[in-house]
Amino acid sequence: MKKIRFLTVRFDAEIQPHEVAAFRGAIIEKTGPEFINFHNHLPEGQFQYRYPVIQYKRMGRNPAIICLEDGTDDIQQLFGQRTWDIMLGDRPLTLTVKDLRLHQYTLQAWEHTFRFQLRDWLALNEANYARYQNTPDEIDRIELLERILRGNILSMAKGLEWFIDREVRVRIMRCSALRWLRYKGQLLASFDLDFSTNVFLPDWIGLGKGVSIGFGVVHSLEDTNNTR
Repeated sequence: MKKIRFLTVRFDAEIQPHEVAAFRGAIIEKTGPEFINFHNHLPEGQFQYRYPVIQYKRMGRNPAIICLEDGTDDIQQLFGQRTWDIMLGDRPLTLTVKDLRLHQYTLQAWEHTFRFQLRDWLALNEANYARYQNTPDEIDRIELLERILRGNILSMAKGLEWFIDREVRVRIMRCSALRWLRYKGQLLASFDLDFSTNVFLPDWIGLGKGVSIGFGVVHSLEDTNNTR
């Protein structure tokens, strides 16, 4: 098991889904390039290949930031700014905190399973997309997606320095039709799905590609009072 700090900061403003990346850029500009966890870019153009511990989301219509582990320390660089005026593209925006919640979660693999929803999941890289297209049987396609999702959970765990000491089980219960979403100027295949796994996952954590800008958002299907 692994105990992690998990902070959600929701701001009292409105953005559109396509503005999450611009919101991320505005926060990076506000905090400065020296704080790598905000953007995962190392000096001299190199990239920090780790699970993002600061993730930018849209909760309802509000911009939000999810911070994990040392990301909960780095967010003080934003809180310490004299003003929270940002530019969202060419649109000025003043941020005020609508809701702030700090939790400590215990990540653990169990014998029993939990049910989750996964939205805007960018599951397929180029190789996996070719494999998916060359798999005509629907059951085999679901099994392929289950293997990819299991790999995403293991990658998240590794990035949070969590060694999972038992087998990770994943079963997809419902999967939408493939649809195309734009990510970094490219159209990538995405899915919405309901799945179960024996790994506990906090609400709003991201899985798969593009989690730093709101793709692959996890919600529990056990909590009917969860606010989206």
